[in-house]
Amino acid sequence: MAKKERAPSDKLPISQRIDQRMDNPKRRKMQPTEWAIKGELFLNCSCEVFCPCVVSLGAHPPTEGHCHAWMAIAIDEGHFEGEDLSGLNVGLLVDIPGRMGEGNWRVAAYVDERATQKAYNGILKIFSGAAGGTTGLFTFLVSEIIGAEREKVEIIRDGSKRAIMIGRKIQGEIETVGGADPDHPVMITNSKYWMGPDIIAAKGVKSKVRDYGRVWDFGGKSAEICPIDWSGPR
Repeated sequence: MAKKERAPSDKLPISQRIDQRMDNPKRRKMQPTEWAIKGELFLNCSCEVFCPCVVSLGAHPPTEGHCHAWMAIAIDEGHFEGEDLSGLNVGLLVDIPGRMGEGNWRVAAYVDERATQKAYNGILKIFSGAAGGTTGLFTFLVSEIIGAEREKVEIIRDGSKRAIMIGRKIQGEIETVGGADPDHPVMITNSKYWMGPDIIAAKGVKSKVRDYGRVWDFGGKSAEICPIDWSGPR
């Protein structure tokens, strides 16, 4: 019997590669549970302005061939299995070797030191994808969680500016890109991006990461601001 040749994984369409990873018995499994988060996510990455991952839904290569980023999540309202998450902040360090949609993300999480133990555990389940729902796709995009820790995560939202401070580990400040109407920044609306349909374009002002062997500077690089309304299971 002729041996069936299997196409190299890098030659397969992204959708097929994702399907293969979802079938991998070693990948993290979802255990869908009841949770919800409303608030805002903003980030700064290594792409030149503006990041092509948004409109390509992660299929286009990042402008530098890889994506290094920090993300900040301000939870205005939220809960996990009845535990209140409102008012908590979360920071993420994200290291993606190629196209966002191809996975192999390496992620570190910094959870607000004010979180109860149940809230801390719930936030880690949400952002690992284990809780299912909106972030369930992380179970096949994230290949390694390189760290998770409690930290003082300070987030500032002031008009056109956003900032996150996690000691000396992440010190990021971004500012929106002005539009023709000075009262309204440049936006992408009605997208199918995983974070949410409406993305505000921004750029890094002063933005540095120094942790887990990563030393990054995103000053002048692409940034995004996105209102979020996530939940699980879905």
